[in-house]
Amino acid sequence: MTSGRVPIAETPDALTPGWLTDALSHAGLLDGGRVAGAELRPLGTGQMCDSVRIALTYDGPVPDTAPATLVAKLPAADPTSRGTALSLRSYEKEVRFYQHLAPHLPIRTPAAYHADIDVTTAAFVLLLEDMAPATQGDQLAGCTPDEAVVATRELVGLHAPRWGDPGLAHFDWLAGDPEQARALVAALLPSLWDGFRQRYAADIPAHVHQAGDVLFSHLDAYMKPQDPGTRTIVHGDYRLDNLLFDPTPGGTPLAVVDWQTCAAGTGASDVAYFVGAGLDEHDRRAVEDDLVRGYHDGLVAAGVDYDWDRCWHDYRRGTWAGLLMAVGASMMVERTDRGDRMFLTMAARHARHALDLEAPDLLTAG
Repeated sequence: MTSGRVPIAETPDALTPGWLTDALSHAGLLDGGRVAGAELRPLGTGQMCDSVRIALTYDGPVPDTAPATLVAKLPAADPTSRGTALSLRSYEKEVRFYQHLAPHLPIRTPAAYHADIDVTTAAFVLLLEDMAPATQGDQLAGCTPDEAVVATRELVGLHAPRWGDPGLAHFDWLAGDPEQARALVAALLPSLWDGFRQRYAADIPAHVHQAGDVLFSHLDAYMKPQDPGTRTIVHGDYRLDNLLFDPTPGGTPLAVVDWQTCAAGTGASDVAYFVGAGLDEHDRRAVEDDLVRGYHDGLVAAGVDYDWDRCWHDYRRGTWAGLLMAVGASMMVERTDRGDRMFLTMAARHARHALDLEAPDLLTAG
């Protein structure tokens, strides 16, 4: 993977054959060959950045390392989404994740051929391995319990290697400033909750109001620092739209993408976020104990010292993360029809999840 040695191509028009030749040559993939043509097609439904799939043709022979296709991620053309990404350091997080962490973690992610960013302007470019024929999960449709098993077990490869590692604090883009984050959440989220209720007034079920009123009136309790001994690298938005499934024999069962919300946090929150968002409530209730126990068993097998009761407590507390994301993200990125459906679906599922597990008690007790 290379960075910083060619100009940042931050728009699709800048992904010319000449630029791609330079980027892939610096990555050591062409061995003197040249990109002759690049066919770009829009990819995905993300709202925080723009992605395209690029089909490449070459001038003359190239080694087997030269990709036939790849995926480019670029800043969002929408100014609202790009401004949000700049303020939250979202693009910086993803680029730095691929540069500094992904090569050392056993969780499956696309290989990064080129990664570069200007953190002052949010100009960035990522050239990533094309995982086709793997296909993106569908947040609206949800997943099967079998797919949920694959997804929750994969999290062990993200969480176990750096569990309780104080060295994570050295990555300022990952650890952030906890005090500043708590102040920002306390100042911003209540107004976003008010805006969410006004925008979607006709579509919000009563149980979402019930759960949201608890969460957004007890943000101090939710943001209270957790045990540093259980902190690890978390994805922060681990849901179906950010997972690629490949059911073909010999294929990669699952790959994880979209690392713009990665952080240092409590691993079980990723599990709760996925389970609450990805399964309908009937399937969730039937399988969630097995899912969480499977995740816990995987951590223990990987050498993590983590009590089951603590894991279940952290999982219950993590049910709030999805509701907070649904409300916050819906009000801070470009609005689309699919986005509206997705955020409402997430809010309904996460709120029901939190209430089912009596998570309000964790915020209001004492």
